[in-house]
Amino acid sequence: MKAYVRTFKQKIQSLDKWILIPSVILALMSIITLYGGAEHFGISVAITQTAAFAVGLFACIFLAMLDYDEYINRLYILLFAGSVILLSVTIFFGIAVGSNQSWITIPGIGVTIQPSEFVKITFIATFARHLSKVDHKINKFSTVIPLAIHAMIVVGLVLVSGDLGVALVYMAIIAVMLFCAGLSLLYFAGVIGAVVIVFPYIWPHLAEYQQKRILVGFNPESDPLGFGMQALLSRKCIASGGLFGKGFGNGELYMDVPVSSSDFVFATFCEQFGMIGAFFYIGLVFVIVVRLIILARKSRDKLGSYVCAGVIAVLVAQMGENIGMALATLPVIGITLPFMSSGGSSMLSIVALMGLPMSVYMHRNEKLALLSRQKEKIKKK
Repeated sequence: MKAYVRTFKQKIQSLDKWILIPSVILALMSIITLYGGAEHFGISVAITQTAAFAVGLFACIFLAMLDYDEYINRLYILLFAGSVILLSVTIFFGIAVGSNQSWITIPGIGVTIQPSEFVKITFIATFARHLSKVDHKINKFSTVIPLAIHAMIVVGLVLVSGDLGVALVYMAIIAVMLFCAGLSLLYFAGVIGAVVIVFPYIWPHLAEYQQKRILVGFNPESDPLGFGMQALLSRKCIASGGLFGKGFGNGELYMDVPVSSSDFVFATFCEQFGMIGAFFYIGLVFVIVVRLIILARKSRDKLGSYVCAGVIAVLVAQMGENIGMALATLPVIGITLPFMSSGGSSMLSIVALMGLPMSVYMHRNEKLALLSRQKEKIKKK
């Protein structure tokens, strides 16, 4: 079938504004927040964030213009193999930060990236493709096993690198996509039951700091000078911002919060812009999520629907856990806040990720336009 041809200008004009505009605003909010705290963070953090956003926006538009159906179906094996290789290289040759070995330095240019952030894009694409091919028999055991292997290879590699936070995001992606594909709740119940049965045997083998991080995560007041201190400082910082915040570049409590430019950037943002700013951020993410739900329901095929479901999982899981960490209600496990946390990999990957559902939107319209043209030709005949 001959493709419906549009000019580059027409393609730019047909980008999904309900995803693009909120994404750009959210990224600019991050840059403004980091520039406001440049005295503490250093101006290089804000500059890196700006550069990552610019590259991510280019990647987003590039992905949006590709026909997701054509390229995912053609390249899914290469995308999956590349993901596994990249994560494996990180484990063996990566840079360790604390207990996590999740970063690698690109030879020649000296730029350090976190591969697991970018693999989210390829994983959503390949897992969506896998689901679209087997969704008519999703509840057969012979179908679930290959899906589980596909998923656990990636999750396992992320866990081996020591990054529990990112691994949990991948698990959320998997769960949401499987649910949307119609996997029986009995499978979910079985997995939950297995975890409940196995956990008491795993708990004694966890390091003491890991046990404390989990226990104190739900009750930080039990260890206010130790494992609970970071979350309590963050909550105090958020409260100090009040309703309207202290204004751009103002505030000082965020300086006492560890990693307040990345994992706890929500505290920094709230001190500067208050709860009004916080609700504005959540509202913009909500707009994107609602739009993704609409696109998933109106997608021209199941592949597009599952892609949208995977992106929804990333946004909701990361935002929910990160804000929960910042408010001292959930364990601190090192998950970034979408569009806001500093770090080139985090910003670039989340902005680029938006290109997948934008491609679903753009090429659904192309398909409809092509069918309309064909119907008109038939009528004329």
